Amino acid sequence: MLAAAVGPAANISGATCAKAPAVVRNSGAYRFHVGDIQATVLSDGLLSGPPSVYAHDAPEVELREALRRAFLPTDTMTLNLNTLLIETGGRRILIEAGAAQTMGPNGGRLFANLATIGLRADDIDAVVISHTHPDHVGNLRSAEGGKAFPRATIYAPEADWTFFVRGEPDLSYLPVGDEFRRRFAAAIKRSVEPVAADVVLYQAGAEIVPGLTTLPAFGHTPGMAAFLVHSGSDQLLLTADLAYHPVVNVDRPWRPGPDRDKDAALRSRRRIFDRAAADKLLVLGFHYPFPGLGRMLKTDAGYAWVPANWQF
Repeated sequence: MLAAAVGPAANISGATCAKAPAVVRNSGAYRFHVGDIQATVLSDGLLSGPPSVYAHDAPEVELREALRRAFLPTDTMTLNLNTLLIETGGRRILIEAGAAQTMGPNGGRLFANLATIGLRADDIDAVVISHTHPDHVGNLRSAEGGKAFPRATIYAPEADWTFFVRGEPDLSYLPVGDEFRRRFAAAIKRSVEPVAADVVLYQAGAEIVPGLTTLPAFGHTPGMAAFLVHSGSDQLLLTADLAYHPVVNVDRPWRPGPDRDKDAALRSRRRIFDRAAADKLLVLGFHYPFPGLGRMLKTDAGYAWVPANWQF
């Protein structure tokens, strides 16, 4: 199976990757169109952590109540890993590589989900990364240590590459322990090692290919980009990690703990969410419940998330 080609780059969660019992899983591929562009959300699986990490400034009582009202656990928040494949101009472009098992044992499903739509890793022409956190770059490295996407050109934001890859990043801002920070940094470097010699670095604001434009979304990381997929009058906005889960970062204004510059991240979030609401854009959230598609409404308190109707 293609899924077996992706090994644990470095399991920074510390979770034991015990073999899970056999289960029947639902589809991890969701197809739709943006104008003439064929688009497919491909799940790489799940990650999870304490809710307070993703809503760092939320009062504990209010956070627990918000989770209960959404019928979510109050001790653990589960996030999805929604990569997007677009097919345009004769090329297949994957937006975000996914985590592999760098963030725990429930990632790394991308390649199996590619197979369900009849594709393999070597069918991908380009992989575009919004920022270089492990859950966005983990799948760049195969189990054998080589390129998991052997034919693909890899695009990554230059400011992130400089901070996380070329240097020894100060991760003291992350609301986790020192051991997690060490594993986090190591997982980034190990994941991108096979592509480091020929990665293409971009500045947010650049057009990668016709129909795929990057938008500055700095704050979560030094160079994070959001993406606009566009064809004719149709547009799809990918918000990367501007928000982790609609319940805590859209419907409520709580700030994600992993934002390196929380004030800059807040400005980016408001600017891009305001655009999404004003232009009634279809939005894809990388960590939102699969397939992660919906729209933003502007409210007196901020924003509200409205999931898109499922297309059959």
